[in-house]
Amino acid sequence: MMSSLLLLAPLLAEAEVVPAPPPWPPSSPGMEGLHARFHWMADHVPAFRVPGARVHVLHSPEEFYQVMKARIKTAKSRVVMASLYLGTGPLEQDLVDCMKEALERSQSSSNPDLKVSLLLDYTRGSRGKNNSRTMLLPLLQRFPAQVRVSLYHTPDLRGLLRLVVPERFNETIGVQHIKAYLFDDSLIISGANLSDSYFTNRQDRYVLLENCGEVADFFADLVGAVGDVSLQLQPDDSVHMLDGMVHPYKGNRKDFSALARRRIMEVVNTARTRQRLLEAQRTLDEEAQGGGGERGGQEEASGSDTDTWVFPLVQMKPLGIHLDEQVTERLLTEAGGDSTVYLTSGYFNLTRAYMRLVLGAAADYRILMAAPEVNGFFGAKGVAGAIPAAYVHLARQFYSKVCQLGQQSRVHLHEYHRADWTFHAKGLWYYLDGSDRPCLTLIGSPNFGYRSVHRDLEAQIAIVTENEELQAELQQEQEMLYKRSTEVSGNTFNQPNRYVKLWVKLVTPLIKNFF
Repeated sequence: MMSSLLLLAPLLAEAEVVPAPPPWPPSSPGMEGLHARFHWMADHVPAFRVPGARVHVLHSPEEFYQVMKARIKTAKSRVVMASLYLGTGPLEQDLVDCMKEALERSQSSSNPDLKVSLLLDYTRGSRGKNNSRTMLLPLLQRFPAQVRVSLYHTPDLRGLLRLVVPERFNETIGVQHIKAYLFDDSLIISGANLSDSYFTNRQDRYVLLENCGEVADFFADLVGAVGDVSLQLQPDDSVHMLDGMVHPYKGNRKDFSALARRRIMEVVNTARTRQRLLEAQRTLDEEAQGGGGERGGQEEASGSDTDTWVFPLVQMKPLGIHLDEQVTERLLTEAGGDSTVYLTSGYFNLTRAYMRLVLGAAADYRILMAAPEVNGFFGAKGVAGAIPAAYVHLARQFYSKVCQLGQQSRVHLHEYHRADWTFHAKGLWYYLDGSDRPCLTLIGSPNFGYRSVHRDLEAQIAIVTENEELQAELQQEQEMLYKRSTEVSGNTFNQPNRYVKLWVKLVTPLIKNFF
């Protein structure tokens, strides 16, 4: 009976008639408290049980890079990679060579099952003569039946706007910003792109979910759905749409967004329905076993399998999808006086809604942002070189609001410093009073700014855990980042390197929604 229901999950999701059992039955007193506090997330998105022992925090760009290379080389069935772009240097070429090696090994076997799928942004991936497309063409030409390269093009860049906005600036209209790297049944969720600085000296966050097949399937399906509504790169460097799909900038804007939303939400709703059905069956099984003499042993055996939950949060406002925004706003709204939130963004530019929630909340906030010299645009040529100063201006405005409201004891700003590095980490860690370890983290691509909410395609995961080892890893990650920071005070903005030119102050309100 249960297997039949699971086969019908896509239809049930579409009809939305599935009863809503509790997203998970509490497995211990600790999880019961977390269940009561965060169970509402499953009303919006799929809820995946995973053993906390299978979730690992990666701490450095080098570790991120080496893990990816090793996993690609040993992949047997699938490599799925979603990123803004793939760089063109030797480190990126080594990554492509790992895919080539894995595909060659697959072809030498009697059953070449390995499929490699990449989802990149069209505008960023096409920038310049040597670009992401030229890096991947050899794979497409040699393994056309096993390699797929999808290039997402925002529907908002069209018509005259597409003709007049120059290369690089056209990326401000909207991009594919999801960063998910999947190898068979394991995956890395991150904010890092596939480029040399992200492999060497650009600090980000990365979490590896080891042998978590259901979560991996979800992200493979999500990336596949976005890929279906994207331009498909061909071996001759041309692009075309799949049959039955609406062109993102030549077709009708409304039709494209409706089709894309339907395709992507089918993935989300099918997974959500399936997980609810699995939880319903699990609850029935536990109730049926309730009187058994082996009950205690079964509980002990299954405890580690029920100590962590993963909630995938998707934000694609141009397509009418705003699940991450809904969950993040509620999380910030319900952060009470018994909690401390460590929030970080490489580009600190909170939306008005998020800013209002932070300033009006009861929770303590420790907000980490990039100092000007570790901003990714520091030293850039042209107008982009003024972007770090614009972020200084935005930070000063936020700090002034904190002071005006008398919130300095509750809301603290920190600047990340590290010589010869840049800072790109984003997400949050959620601590409850009485615990020196976080019970929840958000990690992925969103920066909590206007672009993340309104312009780009984003995805992150909420991890809720009572696993003490995983909590310790998350605590170590948070402390490692904040130890390289200094707290912001009124004097910070009086320093010579915080001087903001008048024209930057005047222009920032006009352009802050584009970076």
